[in-house]
Amino acid sequence: MTWDSVATVLSAICLITGAALSLAAAIGLMRFRDVHARMHASTKPQVLGVLLMLAGVALRLNSPADLTMILLVGVFQMMTAPVSAQMIGRAAYRSGTYRPDTLVVDELAEHSEAADAATVPGITAGADTTKDTRSGGSATGG
Repeated sequence: MTWDSVATVLSAICLITGAALSLAAAIGLMRFRDVHARMHASTKPQVLGVLLMLAGVALRLNSPADLTMILLVGVFQMMTAPVSAQMIGRAAYRSGTYRPDTLVVDELAEHSEAADAATVPGITAGADTTKDTRSGGSATGG
């Protein structure tokens, strides 16, 4: 067996496995009910799937420019996916669209209590901000 045939087989395995993991991530996004499970599905198998597909492509390409671009895509994927999942989780927590029974430890509770205590004078937490003070009605027309 030559290196070319071994690289072809390894590339095919990486591409198929990566595509299967990305498909599993997409199915998980559609099937899971709560935000935390969807965050898990959208980051872990999806990132591994993309990295496997990039590895499969890199095995077949020989140009240094192509390999550099593949490396950059992989690095940026690994940097942005956890950050976006963190931001989605924090936004879900702050808006109250998460299921509290799924949390084992609530580390953000003390931070949100401290933020509530440090409100701006004259603005109460949970105040109705839909009022239009110019016309006396609400901003939504009611």
